[in-house]
Amino acid sequence: MNDLTHSNRQDMSDAEHLQHFRKLVEKARVGMLTTLDRDAEMRSRPLHTIEVEENGTLWFVIGAGSPKAEEVSEHDGKVCLTYANKGDSEYVSVSGHAQLVRDQALKQAFWNKMIDVWFPKGDQDPNVALLKITPNRAEYWDGPSNTMSRFYAFAKAMATGKKDAFGENAKLGF
Repeated sequence: MNDLTHSNRQDMSDAEHLQHFRKLVEKARVGMLTTLDRDAEMRSRPLHTIEVEENGTLWFVIGAGSPKAEEVSEHDGKVCLTYANKGDSEYVSVSGHAQLVRDQALKQAFWNKMIDVWFPKGDQDPNVALLKITPNRAEYWDGPSNTMSRFYAFAKAMATGKKDAFGENAKLGF
C-alpha cells in the first residue's frame, strides 16, 4: 500500500489500515467478484478467498475455462470485489487487476479439502487455475455491530452533528 487517501481515523497508520482491511476480508471470506461480460455488462458472482497476502493481494481458485476467466482476459483484468459482514456492519470494496495463474506449486500450496468440492480431480486438474487480484484501491466501512451501538451513533449524530460513533471508514490506495 502506498497511499492512504482518506480515513476518519487519523490515529491509524497506513499499515494499520491495511491490516484492518485484511482482517475484514479474512472474516468475510466470500466476496462478490464483478467482471464485464462480452457485451460490457457487469456480472457478479461469489468467490471464496483462499489467501490475503500482507500487501493486500487476493487469491482465489477458479475454473480456467469459466466465463469469469474469459471476462478477466477480455477486459484487461479489471475487476471489483465486494465483501459484507452484515451482522457486524463491516463492508469492503476492492478495485483491482486480476490475472490467471497456472503455477502448480502455488496451486498445491493453496489447496484445501473445501476446494475438492468444486474441483474433485484435485490440484492436478488442468481446468483449475488461480485468480490473483492485485488491488489498485479499496475502501472499508466498519460500523457498530449491535442495535444499541447503532442507536447511540444515531443519537450522538443528531445531538452533536458528529458521525464518529458510526465507526471507521478508510480509502486505501495500493
